[in-house]
Amino acid sequence: MSRLSFLFFSFLSLLFFHGNAQTGISVSPPRLYFESGNGTSNTQKVTVTNVSAKNSLDLAVSLGDWEYDDKGENMTYAPNTLPSSCASWVSVKKEDNYFTLAPGEKKDIDVTITVPNTFSGQLPVHTAILYVSQMNPVDDVDHKGAHIKVSVRSGIKLFHKLPAAGTKKLEIRNLTYEKSTNTVNLLFENQGDVWTDGKIYTDFVNTGNGKKTSLDPVIFYTMPGNKREMNIPLPAGLEKGKYTASVMMDYGDSNSLELGELSFSYE
Repeated sequence: MSRLSFLFFSFLSLLFFHGNAQTGISVSPPRLYFESGNGTSNTQKVTVTNVSAKNSLDLAVSLGDWEYDDKGENMTYAPNTLPSSCASWVSVKKEDNYFTLAPGEKKDIDVTITVPNTFSGQLPVHTAILYVSQMNPVDDVDHKGAHIKVSVRSGIKLFHKLPAAGTKKLEIRNLTYEKSTNTVNLLFENQGDVWTDGKIYTDFVNTGNGKKTSLDPVIFYTMPGNKREMNIPLPAGLEKGKYTASVMMDYGDSNSLELGELSFSYE
């Protein structure tokens, strides 16, 4: 195996189609999870597909860093920028650094993470992002009829944990009602030592008549140490009155629940 040539591009979405050219690539899965200790390797497979109807794509593999901001949005950086980066641990085969896919063709890539023998860091989890980028832009026309060149890029998030990491713990730090925006504002923190994903369920109960209104669950993703702010809008058409809002965070089995309640007046 050879180390990747580190190229850095501006971040695009995981899957991109554009105009009449119908140029695009897909990657599956969008996330890869690794576990290994010092001096050991773990390999996962990702499938890259050229979904274009008529364009062959010249594709290159590169790496970057990423993290969540306090709203849960993705922030991307050059490789080896963040303390939690494992970009320098990632490798693929030499022939997978640069390759061409015909329309409809797919290719499997083995992605390997090898922890250095001498690693002695304190962080139990590390991350990187692997990009698959088109190197041969194709002709297209924008919405104004102007001729443009289109290229696409797809990213796969890489997660790595040391064998000892595995404690999942979320804590709701605050739950408030913001009258000016008619939102219930949730502040929570990942106090564990591993990534923790789940769903947030929110119910509103009118304490005057007992009517209950439930929102669709919201998926969330966190990394250790993340402090997250989430603004939950009141349901459309909610009648005025006094309410109890119940927020439940489900991030595993029945023992992995975090609950919060808030009483407020909706006037």
